[in-house]
Amino acid sequence: MIQYQKASDVQDLAFSIVNSLELAHIKKEKLHFYRSFGSRSRYTRARIHGLSRIWNDALVMDPLYIIEVIAERYDDLPPHEKEKVIIHELLHVPRGFSGGFVSHGPALSKHRIESLHQAYHESFKDQVPA
Repeated sequence: MIQYQKASDVQDLAFSIVNSLELAHIKKEKLHFYRSFGSRSRYTRARIHGLSRIWNDALVMDPLYIIEVIAERYDDLPPHEKEKVIIHELLHVPRGFSGGFVSHGPALSKHRIESLHQAYHESFKDQVPA
């Protein structure tokens, strides 16, 4: 049976990425982060979940997204790989923050993820250490 727990470390990383890459369309207050344990998935490191538009309408709520990292596949990754995983999941959120998803393709290409990952790290070069 899969178990879930809130993942504040993943939230901190995702918010850092959203801020650094200026992903203004992502409403941070509408993102939730969980770590799952016990998944039988062999290769999946993380997933993004959302309610369909009809559920949002029926429940009279704005869209929200849940990013789930799978502990068995995600936790042992080096930091740069964790960053790429979270960038990948964030790229699934459409510009309109509508509750839908951006499917795999050019918008989620390995090249785009690498490029954004590099931009994420370059955003720290201008910061003066405290």
